[in-house]
Amino acid sequence: MTGNGTGETTTDAIALDLGAAPSLDRDWEIDPLSYWATIDAATHGVDAPILAADLDALRYNTADMLRRAAGKPIRVASKSLRSRPVIDALLRVPGYAGVLAYDVAEAHWLAADGVDHTGAQRPGCPDVVVAYPSADLGAIAALGADESVAARVTLMIDDADQLDLIDAAVPPSRRPELRVCIDIDASYRAPALGTIGARRSPVRDRAEAAVLAATVVGRKGFRLVGVMTYDAQIAGVGDLSIGRPGAGALLRTMQRASWDELVARRLEILTDVRRITDLEFVNGGGTGSLERNAEDPNITDIAAGSGLYGPHLFDGYSHFRPAPAMGFGLAVVRRPDARTVTCHGGGWIGSGAAGSDRLPVPVWPTGLKLTGREGAGEVQTPLEGDRAERISLGDRVWFRHTKAGEPAEHSEDLVIVSDGAVHATVPTYRGEGKCFL
Repeated sequence: MTGNGTGETTTDAIALDLGAAPSLDRDWEIDPLSYWATIDAATHGVDAPILAADLDALRYNTADMLRRAAGKPIRVASKSLRSRPVIDALLRVPGYAGVLAYDVAEAHWLAADGVDHTGAQRPGCPDVVVAYPSADLGAIAALGADESVAARVTLMIDDADQLDLIDAAVPPSRRPELRVCIDIDASYRAPALGTIGARRSPVRDRAEAAVLAATVVGRKGFRLVGVMTYDAQIAGVGDLSIGRPGAGALLRTMQRASWDELVARRLEILTDVRRITDLEFVNGGGTGSLERNAEDPNITDIAAGSGLYGPHLFDGYSHFRPAPAMGFGLAVVRRPDARTVTCHGGGWIGSGAAGSDRLPVPVWPTGLKLTGREGAGEVQTPLEGDRAERISLGDRVWFRHTKAGEPAEHSEDLVIVSDGAVHATVPTYRGEGKCFL
């Protein structure tokens, strides 16, 4: 795990003012040579491995997501950030409201009043939705024992048996009423290809949703407040197949058909559920489908977070291009031959189906690539290229990660760079001693 070389972390509302106008044009274009070289020079005194982000790029991405959401509130997806100061900074920007957490204990931590890493008072987030069902009975019991936080947190279910799990952790007689959201399957059933999208909820049609909604409303100790649909096959899949234009066109056709089916089915489901109870929110989408969800009047808030950091997963979308705001730097510690250098560490591999698209991409110095046989290694990563002979031991190589929040699990700090210098250093979840998944 990394530190900032001083053992200190710093942050305040001014240092992480993500709502300030970015000092760049709307269409973000960078010269990789100067962009990453500036980040490298600014962080010269920080030991590698290092996780760093450019403040202008963060501000650009913050503003661009708001533009794409077209006035619809964005619920901050915490798994894509994994830094409490960064989450708080986004929530200070008008247009961002609420958190979509990934773990019950994490949601409890984010929603609770307390102190931040500097010792200053930090009010808890008043609206945290846990995006996934949980069988962590200890975390559920702790939430049920904290009445003020329980009023701020919404638990996710897609099966009546999950209500039994919650009651097993803390029975209704010993806890306040718990807020519940139903996760609806948003995948697409393609005639020839089968199910396309994330394998999430078993609740798919209006009858199944109505039965579960009625069950929740009829159970003591629960209150149904929301519905969520995550269109992974649209939000999480880039529609540009580089070098394969035919494949991209086919993918876009599938996504249009999937979206039309989902909008119609979601309306049917919500019509029936709203006959059973009033809903406070209907959440949908992700960074890759902000525009589509913004146009659906049944969606009240859109989940997004990955677009802030701009990992290379999002290079493959035709309708938006986030700035590559975050990267990680590794130190070169070996030179096996004239065309190869070896970095210490590097196995910062993105989750998902194993493949080359899950690997980090070396971006600076240019002209380097991972080797086919070793890839990104846990403790060492060899890189090949003509540029290798001009790299000295102790120099750094910068990489972009596949997915947004996962690099924070390797680092205690995120170094914020602005105007060629370290602007602030903020802790990740790990830096605050937290490891939820």
